[in-house]
Amino acid sequence: MGLANGVHHLAICTADIKGQIEFFTDVLGAELKALYWMHGVDGAYHGFVKLADSSSVAFVQTPQIADIEPQVGVSHAANPGAPAAPGTMQHVAFNVDGDEQLLALRDRIRDRGINVFGPLDHGFCKSIYFAGPEGLNLEISTSATAIDERAWIDPEVVALAGIDADELERYKDPAAYRNDGDPLPNPPIDPAKPHMLFPEKVYRSLMESPDDVITARMSETEPPVKLPTTDT
Repeated sequence: MGLANGVHHLAICTADIKGQIEFFTDVLGAELKALYWMHGVDGAYHGFVKLADSSSVAFVQTPQIADIEPQVGVSHAANPGAPAAPGTMQHVAFNVDGDEQLLALRDRIRDRGINVFGPLDHGFCKSIYFAGPEGLNLEISTSATAIDERAWIDPEVVALAGIDADELERYKDPAAYRNDGDPLPNPPIDPAKPHMLFPEKVYRSLMESPDDVITARMSETEPPVKLPTTDT
């Protein structure tokens, strides 16, 4: 109950939103579905290209992004196996539903003049690899079956990660949660926990105000273009 079941959208910073949209629509065939001022963020605009009805790649452009110098190994990895700073995206893999679709997409990518290698068979998935604008490391993958953790959790790597036997069992079978009462309020702000970086006053307001107040204050549901109404 209450589990995430996929990636709704992956947001990527860009200094060239047109270039990213051109690449993802032409090279990958992803349809542009939204391009608008980002809600609640001055000077920022947002674009969404469709992977599926509830899964998109999103791009965020602000005036400040163009002034941030990309650094290989810091802001992004040089290739799909290279290091980058903790918390940054190393690479992203998009899913297709079988070998035929994987090879068809490989051909489309090459047809657009983009170099791509693969497929590589990783046992639980097959993948192709290529680059996108602004240093993106991109992958397309397909899996015939679900991953079997009995075969793919390596005891040597478990030990290297500092995971003991009890922790491993907990990671493989996370505790269920059900709230049968009222919705839980935010816990007190604990500096030891992860936090987004907002000005302290703003962050406290976001986290300490009731949920319905934040929803009412910050939601923006109107699209930028008014669609004509249809008579029923």
